[in-house]
Amino acid sequence: MSKPIDVEAIETDDQIQHIGGASRRLALEALERIDTGGAYANLLLPEMLGRSNLSPEDRRFVTQLVYGTTRMRRACDYLVDRFVVGPTDSHVRAALRLGAFQLHYLHTPPHAAVNATVAATTGPGRSVVNAVLRRVSESEAVFPSPAIEMSYPDWLVERFIQDLGHDDAMAALSAMNEPATTSERADGYVQDPASQAVAGLVGAVEGELVIDLCAAPGGKATGMASEGASVIAVDRRLSRGRLVQSNAERLDLRLPVLVTDGRSPSLRPGCADRVLVDAPCSGFGSFRRRADARWRIEPEAPERLAELQVELVLAGLDLLRSGGELLYSVCTLTTTETVGVLDQIRSRRDDVELVEIDAPQEWRRLTSGVVYLLPDTSDGMMAFKLRRH
Repeated sequence: MSKPIDVEAIETDDQIQHIGGASRRLALEALERIDTGGAYANLLLPEMLGRSNLSPEDRRFVTQLVYGTTRMRRACDYLVDRFVVGPTDSHVRAALRLGAFQLHYLHTPPHAAVNATVAATTGPGRSVVNAVLRRVSESEAVFPSPAIEMSYPDWLVERFIQDLGHDDAMAALSAMNEPATTSERADGYVQDPASQAVAGLVGAVEGELVIDLCAAPGGKATGMASEGASVIAVDRRLSRGRLVQSNAERLDLRLPVLVTDGRSPSLRPGCADRVLVDAPCSGFGSFRRRADARWRIEPEAPERLAELQVELVLAGLDLLRSGGELLYSVCTLTTTETVGVLDQIRSRRDDVELVEIDAPQEWRRLTSGVVYLLPDTSDGMMAFKLRRH
């Protein structure tokens, strides 16, 4: 995690309100808007920080507080609900979570975490926040279940175990509670390492025509183009297409962008050497980057999205020349969106064969032809490759 403000030497209420007071007030406002207003953390927080006068250090602290508290919301609720009597409004609830996160996960000294959080709270609920957080600071926490301790919905933990087995599921869920990391390519593009790895699995070489059917924001398309492949980027939304174009221009790459539905692209059948379908998915492998996604995702999302994924793969196969290959990838870790999609394709097409992917050693094999990458310092991914006869 990013290093928080040094609060070890804070002793007086005046100091506490001065140092980190504005940071906690902004964090508290953001948490309320995420929880009750439906705001997305990764969209809301940069906007709020951009309007603030906070120092770079304070901005890092706010980011740590908001993303961390949002991820660990269920665990924080458990920590405080042992001492809460009666209902709490959204403001008090957000303040309690914020204080519990500082105490339990950042190990902020109690006098600083409690007093500063109370100072950021408004209204009569301040007395509740003060009393409850002081009890939290004095108590040991024994969580009743892994789902509560790791702060995920029960059904999500159960699904991970079902699809990955207990050990891999626990490792993945634990890793995705850590802050996201990115890396910079040789050309200066900042991209998640797992996304870079997927572009490499495509296997495109100089002179080949590659169609990226779900290209935005353009990391994989620009990565392949920078290696010499001729890439056509496809995305169904104009705004997303413009984002791909902007990223390509910044890297001084010639990368045509076609705004159309990938399920029925306006491209000649049989024109491509390779196709990448990095499909819209449930995102079960990217909870690290999307702090609030675990609280938004619906249990039926994988099954619903698998229908779209199948349609995209079928359309992509039509674009391949004989002998051409399609790489399918998703930043999720469900068998429904991988093995299930593959089974549906095989039942509908007799002109394709599964290709064993020569993936780096950190990739694991789920079943024959299906590989996956557990989230560690990057997203979790799953992929398979098909060759058209």
